[in-house]
Amino acid sequence: MLANILLQIQEGTSTAVQTTSSLVQNTEKTMNIFNLASKGGWIMIALIILFIIAVYLFVERYIAINNAEQEDENFISEIKNYINKGDLEGARILTKNDETPIGKILDKGLSRIGRPIADISNSIEQVGKLEILGLEKRVSLLNSISCLGICLGALGTSISLLTAFFDMSLKAGEINFVGIYQSMITLVVGLIIGVICKILYYILEDKIKKIELFLETRKMEFIDFLQEPANQ
Repeated sequence: MLANILLQIQEGTSTAVQTTSSLVQNTEKTMNIFNLASKGGWIMIALIILFIIAVYLFVERYIAINNAEQEDENFISEIKNYINKGDLEGARILTKNDETPIGKILDKGLSRIGRPIADISNSIEQVGKLEILGLEKRVSLLNSISCLGICLGALGTSISLLTAFFDMSLKAGEINFVGIYQSMITLVVGLIIGVICKILYYILEDKIKKIELFLETRKMEFIDFLQEPANQ
């Protein structure tokens, strides 16, 4: 009876030791991840700074582009009503109070009424191009950061591998597995940042193309309205 009790105590103690050992190992593995990230040195810091800049650029441009997409449902109808009444000043007051690209291109079109349709269309098109250029401002930086992140990651890996192989040469060919897998961290981080920035870039580019199509549609609608017999 006593032997069974002692045996149970011994088994319980062994289990507790194994559990504690497992927890310690897991903690060490978790800590090693952070240690591994710190091995990237200045290149890792540069990658983090690039990512922060990319996030800021995306948010700032996304808000600006999203604001440019806004349009009052009755905006075009009200402008048409003013034109039909012969009140061009009222129509222009309406467009000048609208800071969106659609307001600006229509204001330009209104200012050219009385001239040939081709001149009105060209003026609207030029303003539309300027508005699109304004929306595209700094968007290309996301694409540049994507490429730069990948290049920096590869550079960090190359430097770390060179260091690891140099250490192995000093230790008579002893393989430095730690140095080799640590060297991959900057490449992985650089690739992750590169892919994320590329996705963010394409999101903004897609939204800008939609606005460009939207402006072209509104331009054609405005020109067609001016060419209607009642507006000749």
